[in-house]
Amino acid sequence: AVIQEELHRMRMATKAQDMMPKRLDLLDEFPRMPDFLVALRPHTVWEKTPVKLFCTVQGNPRPIVKWYKEGVPVDPLSAPGKYKIENKYGVHSLIINWLLMMFHFLFPSWAVPHLTEIHPSKLEVSLLDRFSVTFGVEGSSISLVCTMVVVPNLPNVPPLAQWYRDDKLLKPSKLVEMSVSGSAARLTLPYLAKDDEGLYTLRIFTKDGTAEHSAYLFVSDAAPSAAGAPGAPMSVKAYDINSDYVLVAWKPPNTVNEAPITGYFVDRCEVGSDSWIQCNDAPVKVCKYPVHGLSLGRSYHFRVRAVNSAGISRASRKSDKVTAIDAAESERLQVIKIEGKYDIVIKDDELEGYVTIPGEPTEVHASEIFKSYVVLSWKPPCPRGRAPLWYIIEKVSGTGAWQRINTAVKLHSPRYPVFDLQDGQKYQFRVYSVNMYGSSEASAPSEPIQKVDQDGVPSAPGHVVATRNTKSSVFVQWEPPKNPKNLMGYYIDGRVVGSKEWFACNHKPFKHTRFVVHGLIPGETYVFRVQAANVFGLSEESQESSPIAVEPALATPSAPYGIAMLSSDGSSITLAWKSPKHCGGSKVNAYYIDKRDADTLVWKEVNLTGVGDLKEGTFYEFMVQAANLAGVGLPSAPSAPMKCEAWTMEEPGPAYDLSFSEVRSHSLVILWKAPVYTGASAVTGYFVDMAKKGSSEFVTLNQEAVRHRYLQVADLEEGETYVFRVRAVNANGIGKPSQLSDPVCAKALPGTSEIVAGVDEETGDVFLSLEACEICETSKFVWSKNYKPIGDCPRVAVTAKGRTSRLTFTNPDKDDLGKYSVVVTDTDGVSSSYTLTEDALNTMLELSYAIRHPIVPLKHALNYEILEKGHVRFWLQAVKLSPSVSYRFIVNDKEVTSGEGHKISHDVATGIIQMTVDHFTRANEGTYTVQINDGKAKTQSSLVLVGDVFKAALKEAEFQRKEHIRKQGPHFSEYLYFTVTEDCTVMLTCKVANVKKETTLHWYKEEDEIVPETPPSVMSGACAIPIPLFSRKDQGIFKAVLGDDRGKDTSVLDISGQVFDDIINAIAKIAGASASDLVLQCTPEGIRLQCYMNYYTEEMKTVWKHKESKIASSEKMRIGGTAEMAWMQICDPSDKEKGHYSIEISDGVKTHVRTFDLSGQGKNKEQVIVEFTHFYLCSLYRGRVVGGLPDVVTIMEEKSLSLTCTVWGEPTPEVTWFKNEQEVASTEHTRVTFDGGKFASLVINKVTPEDSGKYSINVRNKYGGEFVEITVSVYRHGEQIPEPKLGHPKTATPAVTPVLFSCEYK
Repeated sequence: AVIQEELHRMRMATKAQDMMPKRLDLLDEFPRMPDFLVALRPHTVWEKTPVKLFCTVQGNPRPIVKWYKEGVPVDPLSAPGKYKIENKYGVHSLIINWLLMMFHFLFPSWAVPHLTEIHPSKLEVSLLDRFSVTFGVEGSSISLVCTMVVVPNLPNVPPLAQWYRDDKLLKPSKLVEMSVSGSAARLTLPYLAKDDEGLYTLRIFTKDGTAEHSAYLFVSDAAPSAAGAPGAPMSVKAYDINSDYVLVAWKPPNTVNEAPITGYFVDRCEVGSDSWIQCNDAPVKVCKYPVHGLSLGRSYHFRVRAVNSAGISRASRKSDKVTAIDAAESERLQVIKIEGKYDIVIKDDELEGYVTIPGEPTEVHASEIFKSYVVLSWKPPCPRGRAPLWYIIEKVSGTGAWQRINTAVKLHSPRYPVFDLQDGQKYQFRVYSVNMYGSSEASAPSEPIQKVDQDGVPSAPGHVVATRNTKSSVFVQWEPPKNPKNLMGYYIDGRVVGSKEWFACNHKPFKHTRFVVHGLIPGETYVFRVQAANVFGLSEESQESSPIAVEPALATPSAPYGIAMLSSDGSSITLAWKSPKHCGGSKVNAYYIDKRDADTLVWKEVNLTGVGDLKEGTFYEFMVQAANLAGVGLPSAPSAPMKCEAWTMEEPGPAYDLSFSEVRSHSLVILWKAPVYTGASAVTGYFVDMAKKGSSEFVTLNQEAVRHRYLQVADLEEGETYVFRVRAVNANGIGKPSQLSDPVCAKALPGTSEIVAGVDEETGDVFLSLEACEICETSKFVWSKNYKPIGDCPRVAVTAKGRTSRLTFTNPDKDDLGKYSVVVTDTDGVSSSYTLTEDALNTMLELSYAIRHPIVPLKHALNYEILEKGHVRFWLQAVKLSPSVSYRFIVNDKEVTSGEGHKISHDVATGIIQMTVDHFTRANEGTYTVQINDGKAKTQSSLVLVGDVFKAALKEAEFQRKEHIRKQGPHFSEYLYFTVTEDCTVMLTCKVANVKKETTLHWYKEEDEIVPETPPSVMSGACAIPIPLFSRKDQGIFKAVLGDDRGKDTSVLDISGQVFDDIINAIAKIAGASASDLVLQCTPEGIRLQCYMNYYTEEMKTVWKHKESKIASSEKMRIGGTAEMAWMQICDPSDKEKGHYSIEISDGVKTHVRTFDLSGQGKNKEQVIVEFTHFYLCSLYRGRVVGGLPDVVTIMEEKSLSLTCTVWGEPTPEVTWFKNEQEVASTEHTRVTFDGGKFASLVINKVTPEDSGKYSINVRNKYGGEFVEITVSVYRHGEQIPEPKLGHPKTATPAVTPVLFSCEYK
């Protein structure tokens, strides 16, 4: 109520001042005709000087003012940028730029009543969010957007917006897209090229004139096609267009760190085609090139590529469409009007009468002269000859003969480029006109023309000066070159001080001598240089500017804000306010406070934070100004009226100075200061409330009051904006809330980095460090522990260098544990924190100790190795050694130096220290130590070489000495070893070295020499001896002896035991892999399963199985084999022998298995049926001995012996007699007969003792046979008859009734 009373009194005190505007408002309600209060006055101005015309108009409703020039309405759209119409507070103005002539114009203005029609230029437009300086890359797309408020906002009448690039009006196209609505104007560049770089301006026509905004767009080079290749040229355009000729020009790219450009390639492409054709065979060195040979009436695009020593650049943006036409065609047309109604178009050619041969061309001259080419130009003939025309050109040098230079080309344009001119020669040219009727006379010769550069690159720009602009930009200006030479523009390069790499500040030649370089790192220091560009390329670089730090330009501070009352005792008030958001590039060094009674308008300076000498019960307003080196800034807005009365409440007053630290995408830390007024008791804690910006719904973040004056807030929404307030608590309750904090967006600053903990590699100091992403000249790094400023503390030392600050611990221990934070002042909130834990501290302390008490780190401790000749090398390897390293070897407590018998050395590059002992003996047993000193670092490594370890080393050293001696003569480089070939032949192989033609190699087995069929070739380096059909009989000791006059060497291989088993396994591996499937074979004795392979020997690990049970050799089942196969014989097969059979061949690693199903039901049933059918037939019809032969015959010499038997078989068998396994032939002494296919006999006439032996008969037909043996003994007269010894038949007689396997055959 008291406050309302005071406010009412203040309103009454100013009532008189409010009455006058109200009276005026009443008068404005009556209609009134337009009237000029201030009329236009005449002006006389200089050419090219802008002029402003003003007038003041009144009327109701508000009049509309129209401007006229000599009776014609002034339309700003007709000449963009020339006219600007404004209307502010009834003052109408017309601003005219670029006045071109010094004479008087009459510019009357007319005021008419307000019209109801709405035109875009009558809308009120206020620009809001404006596009800023933008950076793009070639090939990408980018949009420039400016939001606005339009009144009235009519969907069908959007504002009239125009876009400009470097003051040139842009029009919609494939490369430029524009849109405008009542909320935003947008310019989209879908395919960026360096041609698009420049200053973009949005101009919107409004009721009061125009609203404008401009910002620069930078377009950098895309990634080069090859490393080090230049950037693409730009601004490709075609000039001097003719029927078969155009002149293409472009601007050179900037070369910062790339090699200089050596030339350019020009390409052309017909419209509608994607095929580009290179126009010039060799690179052209200037930024112009005449393209000839075009087809009349066809349209083309052109592009350019730059070349340097590293490669070819990307192609430029293609030029606009160019159509090859005769440029003078329109000039030869005449229009005749008949009766003022009809137009008749007549060509000059039709007025030439009956002239058929053209006249000669005139004014032959060189329009372009460069070192690469010369362009000839001339005037077409008159008359032309009433037929299509072309030209022939001739040249002459000195007093020589004229030569035609375009014999293969029909030239239709009065332009022609000449390329093949000699340097230093002067030429004259003349031209003939030719058509179908003939040729003209030659034109007059041109003046002597010499191929030279008309000009060169410009001279270097002058003095370069860089000055502060904003926190991320610098203003650079320079003096123009003394010799501009048709200057195209300038390239500006920058470099960070301390770096060697330059970077391009602009990518398209800039025409003026001043430029704002954007996108710099705040607080970083740069230097700049400038180059001038023209058609010949880039000039030399200017001198570098003086180094400049990127800081805002010096200005006065912005206004403080947020004035709050912290306490009052009835005669004074304690105030707090928030610092200016912008310090103006200099530290704020003072604040000025003004006060006034709420019911007065007079301010009085106070300049004290605690404002005293106040009247109790009076309302006061306060205003604060900040000051720096640039002066006193703007005053703050007046505070709300504050009543001076003593605070007596028991609760605490408000906290104040809310600030934020470590703002990230999802978290931040809020800090505040304690209330000045504590209430009836001490403050015990604080509550923090949070709300989204624009919302009044606050959420308390902490359920229990926190005692410290900071709080970490988590779980924020990225990009969302929040406000906070703090309430202090004491024993009597919760006090007043603080003022709301500034809105804070949950988003980290670009380039934000965090505090890094580390240990200094030189000193071993433990430190925390932060590199700021932003800094200015007045910035300071403020370190805190648990968010309390550290200040001058003996436990830490704070240093700053450039953008980096370091907090170093003096003697770190557990007392230093905690949360450390740092804030960079005068920035947009650069801050970070780090929690130092005990584990992290202990890790850094260990590293610190290692740095302060360094050791030389070793990759390998001291070790030894035995070298050739029996030398022993003791060595170790350090991670790193410096050239100043020192070391010593100590053996058994005695230092060893390099000398006789010892060689000591080191290699800094590899870190190896070594000692070589030439002759290692028993005296070298003991302890070896290496001591190393490398700067401050030390280390040592020891090796104990005693006992069994030493004996092993000594044995190896002696062996190597012997080996060295052995290798002085012929020797085995590889001792005997075996291999097995694919046919299972065992090869004993060795390799020899240091041999000559006289060297011999001998093979031995058990000391018996083996002489191979082919003598060994020692010169080939390898010798071998084969052992075919390897078996147990080949066991023994094999030896190879190599020798000549220099000595001999022996290699021994004992083929027994494990070596023999390894050979058998190797044979089994090859044989098993080659093994065929099991084959069933029927024999007279039964059936046989056979497995064929490359080689078989009974020493191979072969197992036969029946139904997974191992088969042992017996009378029933016999196991055997030959060199070609392994077999298993089943005698007298029965049902028990049915089932699954397999053979397993093991090579020690793998088992090779082959199977056969003898059940008659499996996959082998057809073979089983066939073989058993054959077996049955054999049992019935095979050849056999029916009877008649005894087992033993004893006979006296001189007697005759007749062995006769009956045989049977179907068909009739063949009969063969044998003696001692040798076939018996029929002779006079021994007669063999076979009568009637039934009776076989062997008759020996007058036997002798030599006829004694084993006789046998073999009876056989296609189904089989039988083999019967008879023992014959012959004794002499008088000798006792020997005891008969019964023999045994070789084979068993098969069963009469064979087993029949049950199976079906379909």
